[in-house]
Amino acid sequence: MKIIVRWLLLAAALLMVAQVYPGVHVASFGSALWAAFVLGLFNTLVRPLLVLLTLPVTLLTLGLFLFVINALMFWAAASVLDGFNVNGFGAALIGSLLYSLCGMVIDAATERLFSRG
Repeated sequence: MKIIVRWLLLAAALLMVAQVYPGVHVASFGSALWAAFVLGLFNTLVRPLLVLLTLPVTLLTLGLFLFVINALMFWAAASVLDGFNVNGFGAALIGSLLYSLCGMVIDAATERLFSRG
């Protein structure tokens, strides 16, 4: 149940990012659900490999290159899906930052909600 609630909230967060920032476009809530799913898959499967491959650059930039990796995941998800569009790398960077902030709030809220028992 926790995973489904988190997925729905992340989709809503993606819609909020699209409303707040004009560089990110989401066609509908269904598109946001698919985008949140694909972003989750990319962050689970592809991101660790990219982090490992770019470890020297990440260390040289004191971890700031991780923002670039997050933006690449956001941009890649937008390029794979039809109802989710990003207007370039800069928009992907800002959109991924906003989406990550929302994700941190959602994670804290779902932990608090589902830890009560």
